[in-house]
Amino acid sequence: MLAELFLDASRACEAHSPLTRALLVAAAEDLARGGVTARVMAGAECDRHGTVPGLRFAGALHRLVLEGRAPALARHYPTVGGEPDFATLWDDALTVLHEQADELRALVTSTVVQTNEPGRSAPLFGGLHTATHLAADEAGRRARFPVRLLEVGASGGLNLRPHRVAYRVDGEVFGDPGSPFALDPGWTGRPPVDLRHDLRLVRRAGCDLDPVDVSTEDGRLHLSSFVWADQVNRFARLQAAIDLARLDPVPVRRATGPEWLAEQLAQPERDVLTVVWHSVVWQYASPADRAMGRAILADAAARATPVAPLALLVYEPRRTHAAGAYEFRLLLKLWPAGISLRLGTGAGHGVPFTWDTAPWD
Repeated sequence: MLAELFLDASRACEAHSPLTRALLVAAAEDLARGGVTARVMAGAECDRHGTVPGLRFAGALHRLVLEGRAPALARHYPTVGGEPDFATLWDDALTVLHEQADELRALVTSTVVQTNEPGRSAPLFGGLHTATHLAADEAGRRARFPVRLLEVGASGGLNLRPHRVAYRVDGEVFGDPGSPFALDPGWTGRPPVDLRHDLRLVRRAGCDLDPVDVSTEDGRLHLSSFVWADQVNRFARLQAAIDLARLDPVPVRRATGPEWLAEQLAQPERDVLTVVWHSVVWQYASPADRAMGRAILADAAARATPVAPLALLVYEPRRTHAAGAYEFRLLLKLWPAGISLRLGTGAGHGVPFTWDTAPWD
C-alpha cells in the first residue's frame, strides 16, 4: 500500500530530517483516508519500494518551495531561510497540495530520486591516491600513474572532479586549495599514502540511466529538491559542488552501466590507471545488469598489465551483523596486482569517514 511506503520512507529519515519525517507521516495518514495526497500520487499506487514514492512526493514539494511558488510552506523550510513549526506544517502543506495538485503530480511521476552526494568525493579522493600509489609500486614506477576515471551511475557527475575539491583536514588543505568547493571530510585517520602528491585525472567520463545536466537551472533544482530541507550543510555542499561542475564540465552519457562500461574498457590504456568507480548504485541495478557488469570487468581485468592497470573502487552499503543495519565501505581491487582492500567505512553521504585498511575478501 502506498501509505506504507510513505511510512517506510519516514522511518528512514527519522534520525536525520524531522521535517521530512513529519511531512511523510501526515501524508501517509492523508493517503489512507483518501485525501488530496491521493490525487497528487495518482498513478503511483503500484510503485515499487525502490522507486521511493514518499521521497519523490517530498522532493516535489521542496522544488516548489525552492522556486518560490509555495511561500506559506517556505517558512518551514531551512533551505530558504525558514524554521519548521510542526504544529502548522501540514496545514500549510495542504494548501499547496490543493492549489497545485496537478503540478505536483507531474513532478512526482516524471522524476526519479537522485541525490548525487558530493561528500563521496572525499573517500574517492583518498581511494584514488591509494590506488595510484599501489599501481606504481606494482609497475616499478617512481611516479604515480595518471588516472582515467569512469563512473557508473554518475547522475549529475558531481563526483567526477575529486582532484578539484579543497579538502580541509586538521589544518591542512589537500586537493585544490583554490576550489570553490571546500569540504571538511570529517576523517578519522588518513589514507596510507602521501596526499601531497598531485592527483592527475587525464580523462573522466560517466553514464547514468537518467543523467542530470547541472549546467541548467532545472538540473540544479532537480538535485537540490531531493536534499532534505532541514539539512542545510548538505544543501550548501551540493550548491558548491554544482558551482564547481559548471566551471569544469564533464558530460554524463545516458546509457546502461554494462553497455557503457564494455565500450569504455574495450582497449587497455598504456601508462594510465583506469579506475571504475560507483557509489550507492549497486542496490538499484538489476540482477542481470550486475552479472553482466561483473563479467565485463573480469574480462578487462584479465587484459590488464602492470603498465596498463585497472582498478575497481566502490563506495557501497553492506549489511552488518546487526539486524537491518548497514555500513558504507570503500573497497578497492587492483589488477594485475591482485590487490583487494577495504580502505575504510563511513556515512552514506561520504562524510564522516574512518580510514582503516584491511584485506577485502
